Amino acid sequence: MMFDGHVVTLLDAAVSLVNTLTDGTRQGRPYTAPHGDQLPQAVHEALPPTPLRSTVEPGHAAHLAHTAQRMRAVFEAVDSGHIDQAAQLVNVLLLAAGARPQLDRVDGEPWQVHFHGSDDSLSVGWSAGCATALALAIGSDLAGRLGVCTAPHCDRVYVDASRNTVRHFCSPACRSRVKAAAFRARKASGS
Repeated sequence: MMFDGHVVTLLDAAVSLVNTLTDGTRQGRPYTAPHGDQLPQAVHEALPPTPLRSTVEPGHAAHLAHTAQRMRAVFEAVDSGHIDQAAQLVNVLLLAAGARPQLDRVDGEPWQVHFHGSDDSLSVGWSAGCATALALAIGSDLAGRLGVCTAPHCDRVYVDASRNTVRHFCSPACRSRVKAAAFRARKASGS
């Protein structure tokens, strides 16, 4: 991939939030996203670990669940070839979060561009960062790397980090499911 480490982290967080916090299908089975009392822990597990975060408050979890729904629409639009629609959806996300770049310095490292929201709360900060990462992908020649799993009965999303953009599945499990089904079909037909 052509993104720096921070953008890759944000794209991975976007994928994790969408795949954890949105209903649909996963690896051939119906998937119901956590809600209620389960939602804060699910958000905590979906986000990259940081030493400063202990628990996720319910209000922040609900905000990120709403953001995940909106990000899912971005992945689906890109996957369907509707880049203009995806760009419009990302612009709405950026505006809602008040996304703004800022140079930050982590001890022992050079200055880095990080993305903040209109406030530095957990939910607004992650929403702004993920929206900005999606904007950077869509605003480059790497937009096609955002996808929705092509395995039957799976609608989980992914970012294709392969060298030759050949990824079609959200996980090795889905890839294996499709290969096994194709093998069984060939064997049953006598080929």
